[in-house]
Amino acid sequence: MPDDLVRRMRSHQTSIFGEMSAQAIAFEAINLGQGFPDQDGPESIKQAAMRAIADGRGNQYPPAHGLPELRQQVAAHQDRFYGLTPRWRTEICITTGASEAIGATVLALVEPGDEVVMFDPYFDVYAAVTSLAGADRVCVPLTGPGLRPDLTTLAKTITDRTRMLILNSPHNPTGVVFTEAELTEVARLAIKHDVIVLADEAYEHLWFDGHPHVPIATLPQMWDRTITIGSAGKSFSFTGWKVGWATGPADLISAVRVVRQNLSYVSSGPFQWAIAEALQLPDDYYQNFREGLAQQRDQLSSALTKLGFTVLPTQGTYFVTTDVRSLGFTDGNEFCQWSPQNAGVVAIPHAALSDHPAASAPYVRWAFCKQPSQLAEAAERLATGLNRRPTTPLPPFTDRDS
Repeated sequence: MPDDLVRRMRSHQTSIFGEMSAQAIAFEAINLGQGFPDQDGPESIKQAAMRAIADGRGNQYPPAHGLPELRQQVAAHQDRFYGLTPRWRTEICITTGASEAIGATVLALVEPGDEVVMFDPYFDVYAAVTSLAGADRVCVPLTGPGLRPDLTTLAKTITDRTRMLILNSPHNPTGVVFTEAELTEVARLAIKHDVIVLADEAYEHLWFDGHPHVPIATLPQMWDRTITIGSAGKSFSFTGWKVGWATGPADLISAVRVVRQNLSYVSSGPFQWAIAEALQLPDDYYQNFREGLAQQRDQLSSALTKLGFTVLPTQGTYFVTTDVRSLGFTDGNEFCQWSPQNAGVVAIPHAALSDHPAASAPYVRWAFCKQPSQLAEAAERLATGLNRRPTTPLPPFTDRDS
């Protein structure tokens, strides 16, 4: 542990994603832990990035708040899909991926000692940036057999100290898509308590089976208190390009811009040009994208069910959640330490993304955004590993083993 690390960040010095990726390398395991696809997005968008580089567009610093052409296309996207009409000059900020947009928003709008409420389990960046801001994290566990938001508990959790609510739908890691009725209650509480909502909508186009994504900013009185986060990496399968954005009312976005320009300043010059083109892809791109991912979800869900896992329905994102107790494991941590060494497959325990370990303990997250051949091999490896599972637990993996 680095002794000089500030106290508020000491609990964030390791990442479950880094730890499990290290296990994937150490044991040559298939990595179904991290949420990135193993194939590129549209060829036309790759070509657009290469043209921008060859033409000298974006090879130097782009404008501080993002390429005007990209901000215009983000505005057009919000109007096209949701009927929102942000002004591209003042109500949009381009960021180094969705993660920087999240970090800049929390740092810009939350004071030390404020409370930031979030649903649990959560994307680990939420916890880290809350600590960076010197704020207090307050978590409301998703509950019940479908891991739905507990709105009664949420209502009791929000206090006079609550400055921000982080809302993630489609939800990572559970794959839940919040219903309009659930969002309406969240909105009512935000308005009642004058709370800012950070709506992480990185998976906005990854919803399935008649469970469409509804941006909370579209609900009455919510535009003025909501910062909405988008991700080109998730929508177009170019996660390494790190292009994201924040949209919202000018007063909130102006605050986000101040912080963001003191983080990365600018980034992703040629990729901003390419994503401006990507946002103009026709509707059938998004439809085909969803259908392909739904097939991969069904492939992995079916395989895990046949192996004896209890598989929760996935309504969106890249992820399937399973309860591992049906296979005799004590909890998700035990399974995720056992699996890379003995089955050659990596997954992520929900408990590593939770402040409520008792509620999250049984669950494991699997990423299905991989090629069908990889998913099939993962299922075969799991079957072999489970068939020869030892009766005594193995010692836990450490980074020294890599």
